[in-house]
Amino acid sequence: MPKLKTKSGVKKRFKLTATGKVKAGVAGKRHRLISHNAKYIRSNRGTKVMSDPDAKIIKSFMPYG
Repeated sequence: MPKLKTKSGVKKRFKLTATGKVKAGVAGKRHRLISHNAKYIRSNRGTKVMSDPDAKIIKSFMPYG
């Protein structure tokens, strides 16, 4: 069998944690931040762990982890 290719968009945007969960950057932090309150900006700092249904789809795009 040939090797499966990883989706190049996925390898740029997501990482796997040691336990196999999918980690991603938080959306809504690029522009129009003046209309968001400080609590929203603070709570969306850094990265978040994706929900299980989303992680299942993302993992199908990166076959070898």
